[in-house]
Amino acid sequence: MTKAIEIAELTKDFEIGFLRKRPVRVLDGLTLEVPKGVIFGFLGPNGAGKTTTLKLLMGLLRPTSGTARILGEPLSSVAMRARIGYLPEQAYFYDYLTARELLHYYGRLTGVDDVTLARRIPELFGSVGLEESAFDRQLRKFSKGMLQRTGLAQALVNDPEVVFLDEPMSGLDPIGRRQVRDLILGIRDAGKTVFFSSHILSDVEALCDEVAILNQGRLVETGSLSDILNRRGGQLEIVVTGLSDDALGRLRADGVDISKSPGGALILVPSEAMVESALAKARAAGGRLISVSQTRSSLEDFFMREVGSGEGKDSPADS
Repeated sequence: MTKAIEIAELTKDFEIGFLRKRPVRVLDGLTLEVPKGVIFGFLGPNGAGKTTTLKLLMGLLRPTSGTARILGEPLSSVAMRARIGYLPEQAYFYDYLTARELLHYYGRLTGVDDVTLARRIPELFGSVGLEESAFDRQLRKFSKGMLQRTGLAQALVNDPEVVFLDEPMSGLDPIGRRQVRDLILGIRDAGKTVFFSSHILSDVEALCDEVAILNQGRLVETGSLSDILNRRGGQLEIVVTGLSDDALGRLRADGVDISKSPGGALILVPSEAMVESALAKARAAGGRLISVSQTRSSLEDFFMREVGSGEGKDSPADS
């Protein structure tokens, strides 16, 4: 089965300096596959290589080495370009055009006929929350949020099979973010693929089927979001009862991570191997076991643990 996106050992070096140029590796051997029909989150701190990867996939940069395919076609395929949509992080539109004119222009570039565009453009503006009074207003008079909504609409004007979105929530208020989340879910429900980067981890956790995490140009983790959080996330949570305040204090002094809870007391241990030791100490202090379960880490917890302490400087082409 053809994947939506296939990336193999993709690498990008930039040269920096004036008299003595030296190469800086921004993306280092990225290998990644994205199935069709999923929402795929592309995450990482500033300078991780996210925007560079998107620019390579869009043909805006040439790779130093490695290959990539979209919908089974090489990046050089012109026909493939008509089947995808793209919203850059900082889009620069022809600001003397109106929003309607802009979408008509991009739609014709991708081969959409005038009749289809006349019907589709108002529908798209409605789906991204752009008011009808703004359809025929010049873009130079738009706020940042209105420009972002217009950019989202242009990424969808050709009814693409794969949509690439770089920070699609940027500049949007909570209502706009909710509308964009609903829009992204609707794209997936129509059998299409969404590949997007974001710094808003709560949105990623609410939307994504799969994720990839970059740090300093290297892939840290990829796979199903639920599998990653369950596999890499969790402490074990032990609930006990029957412990006095004095017993709690003695256990804390003995190095047990214990706190009061509505059901008695809660002990957290980092691995299954430490459960018996913690239980033995609790029982010796008069405690009785209620339950042992694995906690589910949040995406923010995982992100901070894996890359939070390792942020590098911004790359020459990445935010």
